[in-house]
Amino acid sequence: MRSCMVYKNAKVNYSIYGSRGKILMLLHGFLERSEMWSFLIDELKNEYKIITVDLLGHGESECLGYVHAMEEMAAVVHQILEKENIRKITAIGHSMGGYVALALAEKHPEIFEGLCLLNATSQSDSEERKKIRNRAIAMAKTNYKTLVSMSINNLFASETYQEFKEEIEACRQDALKTPVQGYIACTEGMKLRKNREEVLVSTNFKKLIITGKKDPVLHVSEIQEEAKRTNTPLVTVSNGHMSHIENRKEIIKELKEFCAL
Repeated sequence: MRSCMVYKNAKVNYSIYGSRGKILMLLHGFLERSEMWSFLIDELKNEYKIITVDLLGHGESECLGYVHAMEEMAAVVHQILEKENIRKITAIGHSMGGYVALALAEKHPEIFEGLCLLNATSQSDSEERKKIRNRAIAMAKTNYKTLVSMSINNLFASETYQEFKEEIEACRQDALKTPVQGYIACTEGMKLRKNREEVLVSTNFKKLIITGKKDPVLHVSEIQEEAKRTNTPLVTVSNGHMSHIENRKEIIKELKEFCAL
């Protein structure tokens, strides 16, 4: 069921699948849209009630200015939960969706039964990463199509380019539907996000980090150290930042097990 609500004058679209069992909140990443979760929805919709959201500036949801803070997008998700009278969720966030889930968990830990960071981290951006984002914002204003193509290519392990050529092109076409304003606003929001490692340390709900051994964005050694510091279970798959594409069978297996806990 496709639904819509208004958050601070911005239209936000979300979908609900299934009608029974625990509630799963699936949050997509940067330059993605809620349809990215179709591979998992098909596997789980008969056992769970599933909610997917087009985050601000993505899919069919509108932009809200030129900075989409993770806290703002978390507030959008929380408003959806209140609208649907949902009190408990297990959240799975891919990349930026993980940052949004962490911001929501920081403010409303009581609603969480579980949190999985799929190719995401609780750490803030390094200074070098912030510089990269600033360069991307500047390029978005002058050469957006090339920027998006580069951004998508950089998410996959180089060894998988040929194997997933069609999937990469599909990701690129979906990403190009994100308006320049959405690109800039979410890039600013990710650049400004704070370290939320304490969320992993201090909360009692179940947690899982899934990372790619060849992830060109989040280095596996740093994620391993994060998991160790926060005592968070870690699953490492063989490829890049797009584990739900590059390691789909393994991801489905791991997420099924996590949701069933």
